[in-house]
Amino acid sequence: MSLLEVKDVTLRFGGVTAVDNVSFSVLPGEVFALVGPNGAGKSTLFNLVSRFYDPAAGDILFEGASILRNPAHAIATLGIARTFQNIELFEQATVLQNLLVGRHRHRRSNPIAEMLFTPFVRAEERRHREAVEKVIDFLDLQAWRDKRIAGLPYGVRKVVELGRALATEPKLLLLDEPASGLSVEETRDMGFWIEDIAGQMGITVLMVEHDMGLVSQVSSRVMALADGRRLALGTAREVQTDPAVIEAYIGTGHKDGAG
Repeated sequence: MSLLEVKDVTLRFGGVTAVDNVSFSVLPGEVFALVGPNGAGKSTLFNLVSRFYDPAAGDILFEGASILRNPAHAIATLGIARTFQNIELFEQATVLQNLLVGRHRHRRSNPIAEMLFTPFVRAEERRHREAVEKVIDFLDLQAWRDKRIAGLPYGVRKVVELGRALATEPKLLLLDEPASGLSVEETRDMGFWIEDIAGQMGITVLMVEHDMGLVSQVSSRVMALADGRRLALGTAREVQTDPAVIEAYIGTGHKDGAG
């Protein structure tokens, strides 16, 4: 059974069809990548799954149930977490504090108990801290734990945002251009982490990415889009050699599928 299923989804902005009758499914434990030229509809499709947009037609199912009635702020409670191309962190908070924000969906105490700092609240705080420390260790963020976000290098901020998403303990992790702005070494490390997130943690990954080296390294399957339509679906190699994909990229000045 698919973890995520996008069925015949269409989205229009005025007279422009941004996503045109697109369908695909993501299986539990796989890394599924969306690729395509700029303006292909990748980010729009991503935002549909995140519930930032409502489709004009079609349905989106998570664990067999439609999520279209769920507002964006409730998606995390289903077990879906995401990162953003433009990093969204609390600048004046520390790395540890930002990661603890990711534990919000797991909080079970009420405001009165928190004010009284009851034994239940203390035990819960320990559980959240232990969960976050595991993420810090996994992503090698120990040196940055108590540093404010505002003073951190861009590459470290990208990793912290990934860590905050992991702190929610998601079933499905949405990565919006995880290699964007990273150095070759940082992109390599990101690839290793994505592999471990799927392979060791058992978290399913849906990823939008331009770096086809990273896509080829980590992806189980790849779907190529152009002009809001699905062009090809298969392994990274199958998609890169598909005639329709080659034609779409040549038309935008890209011959290697890295647009």
